[in-house]
Amino acid sequence: MADSIEKLKDIFKKFPTVGHRTAGRFVYYLAKLPKEKVAELILAITDLKNKIKLCRLCFNPYEGESEICPICQDSRRDKKILCIVEKEADLITIENTKKYNGLYFILGGTVAMMRKEDVSQLRLDELKNRIKNNGFLEIIIAINPTPEGIATSVLVESIIKETGSSAKITHLARGIPIGGELEYADEETLASAFEGRK
Repeated sequence: MADSIEKLKDIFKKFPTVGHRTAGRFVYYLAKLPKEKVAELILAITDLKNKIKLCRLCFNPYEGESEICPICQDSRRDKKILCIVEKEADLITIENTKKYNGLYFILGGTVAMMRKEDVSQLRLDELKNRIKNNGFLEIIIAINPTPEGIATSVLVESIIKETGSSAKITHLARGIPIGGELEYADEETLASAFEGRK
């Protein structure tokens, strides 16, 4: 196998959810592309690195001259509510519902069994500063209910309490999905549905 193929495969394998086979498919797809299409891809990646920056308040990637993103700049948003999410894709998903009109904070990941290296990668100091410098009335912890997400939620909740904030701390309700049937729900999901009932 050519070194250039293996090198590119190794790069693609570092992408989230990309394994050995998918990385190989990407490499062989690129190998078949005309040179001008590859140059177009390289230019798009270069533009991404040169033009996109992270908001200094919420860490949402955006393109613009200001130091803060359009969401944080929007005067129509409720500045008293903060929603903490794991990653950028979660923010986009919530925005697409058009049901939330507050501010965000992107944590940058989760912790697996509270490993020190995972904790150090999270933006916990930045989160503390964000909460201390704002009079939030509610802080929503909107992190996936996976084992890692639950551990992260516990950590985040303790960080919020450390700041001395009087904000109400809430979590997204969990339970039976619309269109789902009770018969097929596992006990944990059903228990969450009962706890989060309205």
